[in-house]
Amino acid sequence: MSHIKLGRYNQLEIVKEVDFGVYLDGDEDGEILLPLKYVPEGSAPGDILNVFIYLDMEERLVATTQQPYAQVGDFACLEVAWVNEYGAFLDWGLMKDLFVPFREQKVKMQKGRRYVVYVDLDEESYRIMGSARVERYLSRERADYLPGDEVEVMVWQRTDLGYKVIVDNKFGGMLYHNEIFQQLATGMKLPAFVKQVRPDGKIDLELQQAGFRKVDDFAEVLLQFIKDKGGRTSINDKTDAETIYDTFGVSKKTFKKAVGELYKKRLIVLEDGGIRLA
Repeated sequence: MSHIKLGRYNQLEIVKEVDFGVYLDGDEDGEILLPLKYVPEGSAPGDILNVFIYLDMEERLVATTQQPYAQVGDFACLEVAWVNEYGAFLDWGLMKDLFVPFREQKVKMQKGRRYVVYVDLDEESYRIMGSARVERYLSRERADYLPGDEVEVMVWQRTDLGYKVIVDNKFGGMLYHNEIFQQLATGMKLPAFVKQVRPDGKIDLELQQAGFRKVDDFAEVLLQFIKDKGGRTSINDKTDAETIYDTFGVSKKTFKKAVGELYKKRLIVLEDGGIRLA
């Protein structure tokens, strides 16, 4: 069985130099070319290089020191570079684009648009492919997170409830609309905190850790909220506490302190009907 990890980084030794690059020791896979333009300056036979291995246009193993946007086993949000009668080809940062056949597309992919895909290695054809059928690749194991654990999420899909996200490149999770106070976009990566892992294994998340919402942090959230609303909001210190909590997830006391903080910095103006940017 090959020790080369296709679609991933490999530590390989330079075995010889040629005019058009260097050859690396691929063991039973034979020597693998690293083209000259990717050879680090000063490299010589015997050196160990960290290279990404994929297939060239003729389906031969080839190495590169370019860094792809994702490797096999990763979820990523990638832009469609071109489309033909077989499927779509996504820009993943390498000379050869990532192929997504039509059968792996949930909707027909269009050139110039971005889609969340999983980078997979097709065992039968030994080819690297992308798949937009994200659910198939999310772990079915129950995550062992505890409430308050910090994770990295990638925004995947907007729904009526909120945003589906991919947690730590492995699990599915959800951020709810009434707890989001910033603009989110598909493919965005950001830290989040676990609220709970439900009995069915689904993970509820929030973008601010419960119990640690500092006034300074919330003042920034409030300022961004007002900007996103076109520079004005009707919510002010006369608004009832329930509405404030439903909108921002903070107490009225925290809200009023943040308003005072922004007002002292002359970033907002207080009006009878609400708050506007200065």
